[in-house]
Parts: sequence; C-alpha cells; structure tokens
Amino acid sequence: MMLRSTADGWEVYAPAKLNLFLEVLGRREDGYHEIVTVVCPVNLYDCLRFRADPGDHIRLTVRCAAGSKAVPPSDVPVGSENLVVRAAELVRERSGIRSGAQIDLYKRIPIAAGLGGGSSDAAATLLAANKAWALGWPQEKLMELAAELGSDVPGFIPGGPVVCRGRGEQVEPIACWPKLWCVVAKPPAGLSTSAVYRACRPADVPKSPKALLEAAGKGDLATVGRLVWNRLQESAMKLSPWIERLSACFSQLGCLGHAMTGSGTAYFGVFRHARNARFAARRLSSCGVEVFVVQSCR
Repeated sequence: MMLRSTADGWEVYAPAKLNLFLEVLGRREDGYHEIVTVVCPVNLYDCLRFRADPGDHIRLTVRCAAGSKAVPPSDVPVGSENLVVRAAELVRERSGIRSGAQIDLYKRIPIAAGLGGGSSDAAATLLAANKAWALGWPQEKLMELAAELGSDVPGFIPGGPVVCRGRGEQVEPIACWPKLWCVVAKPPAGLSTSAVYRACRPADVPKSPKALLEAAGKGDLATVGRLVWNRLQESAMKLSPWIERLSACFSQLGCLGHAMTGSGTAYFGVFRHARNARFAARRLSSCGVEVFVVQSCR
C-alpha cells in the first residue's frame, strides 16, 4: 500500500496480488477452507481517495482509472455490498465516529480474477479511515477488522509479501523477497470462487511453501519460478477452458514458472528480466486476453 495525505484527505494506491503458492488443507466447520498461501503484491494498482465528510453517510463513487478498460463502473456496486463501504462502516461502528466520508475509487485491477482487488480496496479503506478520522489505531487493530471483512483482506495490511494461513487471516510478513517480473493474463470470462473451492479435492499429503520461501530468501529466481503452484488450478481447469489454454501459452513463452492466481481466472508467469516479460506480453496480447506486465512491490 502507498498511502499519502492530500489537500483534503488521504490517497491510497491499493495493489493487486499474486498467489505464488496456494495449498488447500481441508474444509473447516465454519464453511471456509483451511489454506496456506504465499501472497505477493504487485504494482497493478487501484487508487482510493478518502475524504472525511461532515455528514453522516459513506458515499462511494467508482470510475475506471485513466487508460483502463478492465472494469466497467457499472459492474462494481457502490452500496453496502461493496467491501469499501463495509470497511468504512465497520471503522465508524467500532470507533464511535459520527463523521461520514466521500470515497472515490479508481479501478484498474480486473474484478472476479483472483487478483484480490476488492480485498485490497477494503484494506486501503481501513488505512485511510484510520488516518482521515485521526484514530491512531495500531496495525494489530486494523488486522482484526480486516479479518472480519474477508479472508484476503488482512494480507494487504502489512504492505509486502506474506504467508497467510487459516482461512487467510493468519498473516506472517516475509522479510526477504526478490524483485519478480511477472506477466498477468486476464481472460474475458471469470469464475465463481465458491464453485472453484467446491470442485477442489484437498491432497492426502499437502504441499509446503518452505522450499519456495527458502529460494526467495536467497534470491534464487529460477527455483522460485519452478515452485509456483496452486492447488485450485486443477479444479478451475474443469470449470473454464481458459486455464488450460493459458497454461499451454505460458509454457511456450520461456518463463521460469507459471500458475493461476487465487481462484482464477487470471494466470501469470514469472520471468527473469523485464525485457523477457515485455516480449511475452506482446505475444500474449493477440490471444484474446488482457495483459499486464508487473513487478513485486512493497
């Protein structure tokens, strides 16, 4: 997250995320799935502007970011079903603040793609509201509220690569992380997260992210790329032809490794250099998908 003050409020750049590793351990009694995942934020940003308002309402407007055609505003709700509004209302409820807010959200992260845009926007709202309403809450408090909003939201609060466990709310920041260049391909069709999880059969012997994390700590990009992996990919392949199609495409592009992110349908490849990533992006752009060249960020 990049957070800065403006003349009348706060502005946050909320990053998309890639799941470089995602294992599903089983279904919990509360209906969620127990997971372990390595989450890496990347420099594909939504921009959220938060301004305290003397009224008592939370108002949200949503627009496409300049030059973006990925998210039609009509596809993004602006009422209480939007995580941004829910995040602001939750802060008001827990703090006793009576002030309202005007929130302007400029979307660039594709929706329903496994890139975490909605969760990142919610985390950005918590950070901005804490500043705009001068609450002075510590990160631990914000993490608690984030966990109430959604499984992916807490992972965006620390502002860097993290390992997430439980249903996603148990977050451990990763201290040492190499710069990764990635190409993200977003197909025109999305997938239902719940449908993908329902189709997933957890392994009898789950995989561990230990080797990937060790390689990342050493800056061993080749091994990091080789170890990117997502348990949900197999079930997503049964639900969308795009996953297998993109897997075949990335296999021909000379990347270090490739996988689906989250519950899809966005797919990514890890590349050694920016020039390799840009060359691959040009080749992919003719395949009927939206393409982004990104790098890991803090």
